[in-house]
Amino acid sequence: MKTYNHTNFFKHTFCEFQQVPFFEFPEDSFFKSKSNSCYFYSEEGVYRKSNHWGKVANCQWKILPLKNYKNQQTIIGFASWDSFSPTNSSEKNFIIAVDFEQNTAAIQSKKNKETFPMFMFSEAQQKLKKIRELLQNDSWTRYFNHDSKEIKQLVVHAFLNSTGSLQQIKQDFKK
Repeated sequence: MKTYNHTNFFKHTFCEFQQVPFFEFPEDSFFKSKSNSCYFYSEEGVYRKSNHWGKVANCQWKILPLKNYKNQQTIIGFASWDSFSPTNSSEKNFIIAVDFEQNTAAIQSKKNKETFPMFMFSEAQQKLKKIRELLQNDSWTRYFNHDSKEIKQLVVHAFLNSTGSLQQIKQDFKK
């Protein structure tokens, strides 16, 4: 497993930063990027102060906010060095977490996850796009002999646990 530090954490990585309510960046001892994000490196990890999260250059960095986050709002986040995962690896380091109550899905790092299907980052992105379409649109569910909520769960679970196409999985549930 790759070890991350201040020299490589910004190269093709995925990370979920935890919002911190306050952190004072020590004067003259932090890095400021071209996009005005500030970074302070500690032995434990990195603090980032920024108004943009998500796709950052060649990385996918999420902020797990303490309260509702709005894009372009400046937030300080912290991530330990061991919370970074490579996005350009052939290793299966990611899961897709689905919340059927909120009709949402997100990619997460495998760290501390148990029995979820694992994906390479590129695979997870492709599956995530299709799962979000399934969750956000109910029109496709009317062709099944199941409750809308139930068929969404059945199809999404089958899709996550299969290498088959989404079209084939849907066909299997129509039989």
